[in-house]
Parts: sequence; C-alpha cells; structure tokens
Amino acid sequence: MIINTFSYLWSASAADAITELVDNGYRVFEVPVSSPHCWPDEISTSERSAIYKRLNERGAGIRSLNAGGYDINLASPGASMRRKSIEHIKSVIDLAAAWDVSEVVISPGTRRPMISPSLERTYGWMYESLESLIPLAKQAGTRLLFENTPYCFAPTIRDLAGVVSTVNDDSLKIVYDVANAAYIGEDPVDGLLSNHESIGLVHISDTGTEAWGHDPIGTGVIDWNGLGNAVRETCGVNNVVLEIIREENPVHEFKKAMQDLKNQGWELGS
Repeated sequence: MIINTFSYLWSASAADAITELVDNGYRVFEVPVSSPHCWPDEISTSERSAIYKRLNERGAGIRSLNAGGYDINLASPGASMRRKSIEHIKSVIDLAAAWDVSEVVISPGTRRPMISPSLERTYGWMYESLESLIPLAKQAGTRLLFENTPYCFAPTIRDLAGVVSTVNDDSLKIVYDVANAAYIGEDPVDGLLSNHESIGLVHISDTGTEAWGHDPIGTGVIDWNGLGNAVRETCGVNNVVLEIIREENPVHEFKKAMQDLKNQGWELGS
C-alpha cells in the first residue's frame, strides 16, 4: 500500500516525512505538492539529486506526486491562467522525472459558482489544456491522473471516466478518492467496480456526508469490507493510497489504519 504524506504538510519536508515513515516500515509514497512540504521551484537540481539518492538508499520510492487543485485551474476562462496552470503541472512533471515518479495527480479544474460558464465551454478549456499536458507527460515517462474532488466541475467518477474515454490515451487515467465520492453521495464500491478500467490509483480514507473528511477507517460511511473485495477484484492493494489526514502522530494513525483494514478483511501482505 502507498502512504500519502499529506499529514506532514506543515511539519516536515517530503524527504523528512518519508524518512520517518520508512523507519516505521513503509516503502512507497504519494507526495502532495505544496510549499513548504514539496514545491518544485524551491528544490534545486542538486537538491533533487540528493533527495533521490537519499530515498534510494533508504529503499523508498515515490509512486505519485499530487499537483493540487486549489491554486491552479486547467479550465479557467482566462487563457493566461490556463497557461500558468500548465506551467505549474509541467514543473511537477519535471520533478517526477527527476525522482522516477510514474504518476502525477491533477484536478480537472473549477468554474465560478455564480453565473457559471457553460459546462460545454468549461470542458473545452480543459481539453485544450490537456492537449498541451499529455505530450509533456509522455515525454517525461509519467502518467496523469485526474482526481474526483467535490469542488471541481467534474466531481463524479462518471464525469471523469467520460473524459478518459474521450481522450483515449493511456497517459490519462483517474485516481479515485473514495472519501470524495462518498461525500457527494456516490457509492465508492460501485464506482470502482464499474469504472476500474479507467482508474490508475485509489485514495482511501473515511468521511461523513455532513462534513467532508479524510478520516480514520471505520469512522464514517465507507463500506470497508465491500471496498476491500472490490479492490481485490480490480486494481489490487498495491495501487491503493492511504490518505488519512491527521497532523498529530500520523505514524500511529497509519499503523492503526492498517490493522483496521486487516480487521475488515483486507489482504495487505507483510
């Protein structure tokens, strides 16, 4: 299973967080791209090489970098803002290439909540952005993963599967966040089973439906036994990212989550 370092966003750099987690038995990670935790413009070429060497020596690997979605918008009505968003994601792709990271998580984008542009125009701007991004990802040997987020203009797995089908390129798939899905009233088990061919990674954590969370296993509405069976039948646990977000003692939270998943019938291996 992959461990997301989001809980260390304000307390440690990605490299330091991974070092602590490796000491506790974890080996593969997803890193959110956010300053000061991990920001491409703040990591020099020499620092990138040193961090990569440090991770290799510890037996650690980064599976995915999450480029984020609050500061960027691939579907912005403003062409210059779309270009800035593409430039940011390119900087993440470049960092992924330096660290031998195979996947970059991105957001489809957002649209104004009042007097919104039409969905047709919004999708058009997003597809225009992808025309620039997909060749960059291919050149770097990475794959782009659209994440289903409640605040984006395409929040459902059906929305994103439609985009993946339209683009029809192996360089674009989905990271399916089960907490995000459940929060908007989607059934994550059905979502995974019905769309697994479009899904590259699965983010797991729990949530309620009144408040959006990335909470400990068993504290919300997720059917963990059913989800475990769906994961086993589709992507496999090696493509699952544990994304419980707790600033206080994340190592304890991750250890507890692993045991809770086993208690729900998940086969996690050693």
